[in-house]
Amino acid sequence: MLKKLVLTMLLSPCVFVNAQMMKDSLLIENHYRVFFFKKPPASTNGASLIFAMHGSGGDPQSLFDKTTKLEAMAATENFIIAYPAGYKRYWNECRKASTAVTNTENFNEEAFFSEMISYFKKNYKINEKHVFATGFSGGGHMTYKLGLTMPDKIKALSAIVANLPTQDNMDCGEARKPIAIQIINGTADMTNPYNGGEVKTPGVTLGMVRSTEESLKYWASLDGYKGEPVKSIMPDADTSNDITVEKYTYEKKNQPEVTLLKVINGKHQFLTDIDVFEESWKFFKRQIGE
Repeated sequence: MLKKLVLTMLLSPCVFVNAQMMKDSLLIENHYRVFFFKKPPASTNGASLIFAMHGSGGDPQSLFDKTTKLEAMAATENFIIAYPAGYKRYWNECRKASTAVTNTENFNEEAFFSEMISYFKKNYKINEKHVFATGFSGGGHMTYKLGLTMPDKIKALSAIVANLPTQDNMDCGEARKPIAIQIINGTADMTNPYNGGEVKTPGVTLGMVRSTEESLKYWASLDGYKGEPVKSIMPDADTSNDITVEKYTYEKKNQPEVTLLKVINGKHQFLTDIDVFEESWKFFKRQIGE
């Protein structure tokens, strides 16, 4: 059950950073929670909203140079990207073992994201039925949490270099409702082990995660899929390395899509072979029809 929400808007003027990037905050249970976004054109109406989440120990600014292609598409594709900040650089996602203050003090992330949706609905008239979430590493875990705990408010997910926590490391309530999801994981990832195991990150304990295949099957089962997904090979944009991307998709009419982009020899890093945020938007766009 969500904690009681106490919300006030920060009354100081928005701060401009990184060209047109704006900063604002919401007071959620006595803590100001910060987020960034580029102010959309005045004509914007009914835009989609994409949450893009940084990794554990990171900050929103670390994503700005990773989403340049995505930002360039925002006006023509009619979406707004919001970059929330984890409190003291971490999220209260679903890993019971996490020693981050957000977890030990049980920060109300659902309230934060719900109020950001309301903020963009009120101020920029977004289409609240077209809200999406993507994130890298710990941000991928926060992406999972939104799908686990508030799927009625999120249309689709794209989790990057993240696996679901093992059952004994899971401390989220699970709504267990169908939702479209894409997972992008590397087979040579030593931080988020592709085949499951302990997540090793300096400065914080995060516990154990399932394998990528187990994570994929969790969502596929919720969405009513059985058997094996359809495999294809994605175009290789960087032939100078040994990285290739295999695509595995569960897709059926009137059922949410579930897709894995298996990055062969991919590590815990952003890729030159595909733009993970551009691929996230392509996935999201398929869920609303092109």
